[in-house]
Formats: sequence, C-alpha cells, structure tokens
Amino acid sequence: MFIGHYALAFGAKKVAPSVSLGMTFLACQFADMLWPIFLGLGLETVAIEPGNTLVTPLNFVSYPYSHSLVMLLAWGAIVALTYFFSGSSQTPAGAAFRRTAAVTLAVLVVSHFLLDVITHRPDMPITIGGATKLGLGLWNYPGATLAVESLLFIAGATIYNSVTRATDRVGSYGLWALIALLVAIYFAALYGPPPPSVSAIATAGHLSWLFVIWAYWVDRHRTVR
Repeated sequence: MFIGHYALAFGAKKVAPSVSLGMTFLACQFADMLWPIFLGLGLETVAIEPGNTLVTPLNFVSYPYSHSLVMLLAWGAIVALTYFFSGSSQTPAGAAFRRTAAVTLAVLVVSHFLLDVITHRPDMPITIGGATKLGLGLWNYPGATLAVESLLFIAGATIYNSVTRATDRVGSYGLWALIALLVAIYFAALYGPPPPSVSAIATAGHLSWLFVIWAYWVDRHRTVR
C-alpha cells in the first residue's frame, strides 16, 4: 500500500489529537523510511520484475529488518517510548494523553505490516530469519487495490479535516496540496513505467521525509476543533 498507510495517519488525529500529523506520517511509513537505508547498506534486497504482480513490478526478495512483524513490533515500541519520554507531563491527565499518543504511534508503525500483508503476495516475513511469509495478494487485482486504497484515503483525510480546522491559508491550501501530491504519486506509481534501477528506488524512498516535513508544517497551521 501507499496512500492506504497515510490514510491511517490522517485518521489517527481523531484518537490522538495532540500528536502532529507529521509524527503520524513518520509512524505509518516507518518501515518504508527504513527500507531505502537498508537497501543502500545491502542488508535488504529488491528486484525489478515487471509482472511480479499486476500493480507493482517490484519483487521484495528480502526485507526482514524493515518489514518483518517482529521488527515492526520492536520499531513500534522504540517510536512509542521515544515519543513518551521526549516530553514532560506535569499532570496525571497530561501523562495519560502522552500514553494514548505513544500507543497510537506504536499501532501505526505495526499497522504497516498488516496493510502490506493485504496487498503483497506472500513476501511479508514474520521473523528476521524464518521462512514463513504472508501475503493475500490484493496487488494481483488492480481494480480492487485502487478501490480499497482510495476508500481508506478518503476516509482518513475526511476524518483529519473534520477534527481540525485551518488557522490560515497554509493550513488550508497546504493540506489540499499535500493530499493532491500523494494521490498524484500513487497514480504515477500505478500506471507509470517501472523504476530504472534499484538505486533509483532507494533514492526515491528517501523522499518520504518530504511528506513528513510537509505534514508537520501543515499541522502547525491547523488547530483541533
């Protein structure tokens, strides 16, 4: 998935309104932000094989450190604990809010595995070295993939827009521009040509940081209703 992950990040504002959209973006895509780093280090492997599935030409040969269930549980705990202890809570109520926010971020990190299992063929590892891999193969049905991700994304963006309001033009136009860019990239990936090389994939993967920064910027110009 792509915009499906961001759908959960948008929707999480309903559960944890104190958490910036940028932070939920970071959590939902944590696996995909680690992946290009591990690709560059040679710890994980991907191959370009058009026809591997009907939606993507990528064969995810090995990515246990960024995408296995065991590691995403660990990464989720690290993200949650880092967030919880990075701020001060002067009151019991404040501590409760931070716990809710931390748990929400951990769930977002782990949700990446669950959503990818739905879309991928059986290539999602459970453990680092184990042979068992999961995948329901939604990517073999382009129409269903488009429908599921689109509905998720519309629902998530609608929730975020309903629980926040823009305080200025940046909060309004910046949000819609971010949504439009994510949708444009999604359709370009669906209907565009295969990537030219694995190194190009790794380089493009680092651009996810742009969305995180953009989301932080937009969220600073919006307030919870």
